[in-house]
Amino acid sequence: MLVSELLSYLLDRFPREDAEAWDHVGLSVGDPDAEVKGVACALDATVDAIFRTAESGANVLLTHHPVYISAPDCFAPASSVRPSSSAAVYEAARHGVSVISLHTNLDRSKEARQALPALMGLSAFSSLEHVTEPDVPGLGAVCEIEQTFLGDFASTAQSVFDTSAHVWGDAASSVCRVAFMGGSLGDFGEQALACNCDVVVTGELGYHRAQDLALRGLSVVLLGHDRSEQPFCRILADATANAGVAQDRIDIIPLPHQWWVPTQGGCA
Repeated sequence: MLVSELLSYLLDRFPREDAEAWDHVGLSVGDPDAEVKGVACALDATVDAIFRTAESGANVLLTHHPVYISAPDCFAPASSVRPSSSAAVYEAARHGVSVISLHTNLDRSKEARQALPALMGLSAFSSLEHVTEPDVPGLGAVCEIEQTFLGDFASTAQSVFDTSAHVWGDAASSVCRVAFMGGSLGDFGEQALACNCDVVVTGELGYHRAQDLALRGLSVVLLGHDRSEQPFCRILADATANAGVAQDRIDIIPLPHQWWVPTQGGCA
């Protein structure tokens, strides 16, 4: 299989048209005519991910987040005066690694819609973007659950996503309808309120927006942007296998510990 053939399959399954207009999806660097030797799947196209891909014998790095949204001024070795994407593209080209990214086009897929709820034993009945049109590709997910309390629900989410969650809302409040949004919630808190959700589970949200939503009755569970989207790497790996790449030539790069929380016993 050629890189171009893998790319064609992936963009057929996750159409470029489903991506946001500002997004940069598809092939960012690499030789479309190169034979695929192996594929590494990762959340981010970092220099370390490039190195790990090459060291494993693979020559394709398939990521959720694009290596860049807007191209840097130059592609050069790592430096404190240039964005990290500059070095990532430089090293990818130097090591013969093609970088393919499926970002907001993957976010709108049915696989992404079900991925986060499934980790908590839930099933989405629609996207958050198009609540009344379940067959339309859309961002986020909405689920009905058996009545529980926010404190118990948030504790489960924290454990399932292996993170230190920040929670806005009354721990004793009742939860029956849940929204999920990987990455950044953005303006979708308004949509969650409009469809009567009790809580939204997401990666990140600004202070004032989180405060506003909680005061209006929508609790917020913040997992961390990366922790909320690392599960999408499994979608990337499964799609690669479905394209015809052998399972033993597909790896998922574990999420690095990029941030930590001070605790009495050290860091968590």
